[in-house]
Amino acid sequence: MFTDFTATDRWTKKPVHCRYQVLIVAIATRHADAVDIKFLVDGRPVWVALPHPAWVEYKKRTGKLITDPLAKEIAGHFLKTALESGEGLGREMYSLTIDETLKHLEGVVAEVEPPVAVTR
Repeated sequence: MFTDFTATDRWTKKPVHCRYQVLIVAIATRHADAVDIKFLVDGRPVWVALPHPAWVEYKKRTGKLITDPLAKEIAGHFLKTALESGEGLGREMYSLTIDETLKHLEGVVAEVEPPVAVTR
């Protein structure tokens, strides 16, 4: 869903192709308490860093785990939202906060789960 997608840049109105490439635990590469997820955005590398404490907070709130596939979807949702909202992607790395990570997780879940119909 959000690991290989095209989004329309709000300002240029051009389609931008985003494709997941790799997930790395950042403790090993840059001594950060995060998971780094790399996408190619029209061939240009863009990293999204999700903080490890978001995993703990999500487990505490829901009893569920953030899996590697879900983490990739969260990062992809962030990229798509940034492009379509006009925030753009001018940097090579974006570090999300715990709240931002959970907000984008909710966005992924909302797109996967059909809305509940209210019956009277």
